[in-house]
Amino acid sequence: MFLDPSPRPLALALAITLGLAACDRQPSTPVTADSDARVSASESADVADLVTVAEAFSTVMTPEDNIDSLASWRAGDGAVWVLATAKSTDKLVVYDGQTGETLRSFGVRGDGPGQFKRPNGIVIADDLAFVIERDNRRVQVLRLPSFEPLLSFGTDELVKPYGGWVDKTDGGYALYVTDSYTGGTDGLDKDIAPPLTELDRRVRHYRVTVDGTTANATLVGTYGDTSELGALRVVESLWGDAANNRLLIAEEDEEYANEVKVYDLEGNFTGQVIGKETFQAQAEGLSLKTCGDGSGWWIGTQQGKDHSVFHLFERQSFAHVGSFRGAKVANTDGIWLDPQASERFPEGALYAVHDDQGAVAFDWRALATALSLPKCAAE
Repeated sequence: MFLDPSPRPLALALAITLGLAACDRQPSTPVTADSDARVSASESADVADLVTVAEAFSTVMTPEDNIDSLASWRAGDGAVWVLATAKSTDKLVVYDGQTGETLRSFGVRGDGPGQFKRPNGIVIADDLAFVIERDNRRVQVLRLPSFEPLLSFGTDELVKPYGGWVDKTDGGYALYVTDSYTGGTDGLDKDIAPPLTELDRRVRHYRVTVDGTTANATLVGTYGDTSELGALRVVESLWGDAANNRLLIAEEDEEYANEVKVYDLEGNFTGQVIGKETFQAQAEGLSLKTCGDGSGWWIGTQQGKDHSVFHLFERQSFAHVGSFRGAKVANTDGIWLDPQASERFPEGALYAVHDDQGAVAFDWRALATALSLPKCAAE
């Protein structure tokens, strides 16, 4: 999520490490959704049983793009595309999900159909790509593989949208979008955190229906707890588990904590917070690996400047079951788990953004072996 560098002093980094930032207070100048809060490689030194898993492939690095989020799509002929948002060049980049080869790009800067202004988040369901544009303050729905624009919505409510999660429901799709608006700026033009009472609009829930070339979106709810424990101070990444009525949302304000808040799908904070003792740097991309017997693992990303660490938590209990890093992947924003079997990845793949410039893939078989995970039959 980082774009505009503003490194913190060493003393503040030490304070975060010691947990002083978790005291009972509300920060006045938070980490914003675009600020640089990266921690050095030492951030993973205290992660117990950290294993290294080599990436299956890496894409070409394109620093001019500022890659943020990923989502995969399966074509009728079995081809796998990985779509990435390029924030700085206002387009989508398409990689081959089997090899990492760059296939094409789509989009130009603008506010019309098929145009983007700082596309940040992307999620895919069926043949629909939901692209979340921060600076157009909207969600744009495109039909794949043609990238035909079907619908844009959200400008009446969204202020600074960043990430999303979509779930297929009866007759349509449930889409949840994070909104990391601020409370204005101070005399030094730095963002000010909204007071707790104004953090009640951090997530927007929409219902989207598509019938041929006609699409519609309806705002279902607006969510955000305003208590000290449940408040969402800086938000981007979220992911849901409809079978268990859970919505996990990463807290990205490191001045407060590195953790993930657990809400339900109706927007109620459950009182549960996970990862507080596990994440040693900013909590970022989230995903969920589900198994046919109802088990599975949550995957949370610890974003580090020199390398990223990925933490796995048991689906039901949230117990921490292991952590891994890649041989090279670093500074990861978005991740996307593709559970479907393919020629290259018979048990699925985990895709992750690499240093704002490209993406890597992990073979799920390699991850499961390294972390001694039990066999996971498809759900």
